Amino acid sequence: MTTPHLLVHDHKDNVGVVVVEGLKAGTKMLCVVTHDNSSFELETKADVPIGHKIALSDINSGDTAIKYGEDIGKFIADVGKGGHVHTHNLKTKRW
Repeated sequence: MTTPHLLVHDHKDNVGVVVVEGLKAGTKMLCVVTHDNSSFELETKADVPIGHKIALSDINSGDTAIKYGEDIGKFIADVGKGGHVHTHNLKTKRW
């Protein structure tokens, strides 16, 4: 079995979480959906630290971020599929 690079919790999610150290741009990641243990491949467009998120599809500024099947914030910038998602392009709605 190959170790996953990215975990996605629910099929409704539009971001996944990096679960390996040293993920480099251009890596073809093994992505696992924990809800049903299905998997897919996605290429990362940036170096992304462990624990940070990656966009699963092209996302527009103003769209809602979905993780764990739940709303976790609002995108404040466009993010391409495979792009790094963090505080530079995503803000919580809590404050």
